[in-house]
Amino acid sequence: MAEGGGKIDPMHQFEVQTIAEGFTLGGQQIAFTNSAAWMLVTVVVLWLFMLGGMKRALVPGRWQMMVEGFTGFIDNMLKANVGKDGRKYLPYVFSLFMFILFANLLGLLPLGLVGLHPFTFTSHFTVTGVLAVMSFSIVLIVGFWKHGLKFFSLFVPHGTPVWLLPVIPLIEFVSFMVRPFSLGLRLFVAMIAGHILLKVLAGFVINAGNAGLLPGLGVGIPSFALMVGVSALEILVAGIQAYVFALLTSLYINDAEHLH
Repeated sequence: MAEGGGKIDPMHQFEVQTIAEGFTLGGQQIAFTNSAAWMLVTVVVLWLFMLGGMKRALVPGRWQMMVEGFTGFIDNMLKANVGKDGRKYLPYVFSLFMFILFANLLGLLPLGLVGLHPFTFTSHFTVTGVLAVMSFSIVLIVGFWKHGLKFFSLFVPHGTPVWLLPVIPLIEFVSFMVRPFSLGLRLFVAMIAGHILLKVLAGFVINAGNAGLLPGLGVGIPSFALMVGVSALEILVAGIQAYVFALLTSLYINDAEHLH
């Protein structure tokens, strides 16, 4: 967003703005924000995407093949990382992957050209942190439900020397408890960094264009070319981060299903 003096604030795009006041719960204002609005848009677009690919035609069309391709991709990932027991987690991991993927991609749409500014809610740690806690909670529930107190043996890797027993469980416990934080932080940092870089480059293009012909040619055109490259990279990052989130979730589930 342009401010006084031609300055562009790259952090303005992450500002949560209230659309509707909503209601008060426990003394706290529960408002409908642009973040919630784009979550709703993501769910609707994802639902339409899945609806169009669930026709079960005898000869599948491109849309159905695309949906089946995504489903098969996550199914194979779970088989590779969890084994045959991973099939029951397919609905959750698939939904998680597709939700993050669509959220990331929708946030990259150049809708600002028509006056509609997309909001990438995965660039907020409050959102990615909740998704990470959800995955971590499933790991804890599965681990204690299936193994009971034996689940704590996860903190003592097989073959640990006796003289290291006072130290290794503590290290493993800290490493285990850091998982949801690192899972949410990874997605948050990746998305916010790319969007800031795009905004900064956009500022170079606008300011160079306003400065005259020479700065426009010398700074504006290279910055615009770099913007195109970074945008292509951001599309790749959007998919990679959704995959990494789903992959790590499946690996953590494997720890709960199969102890050392």
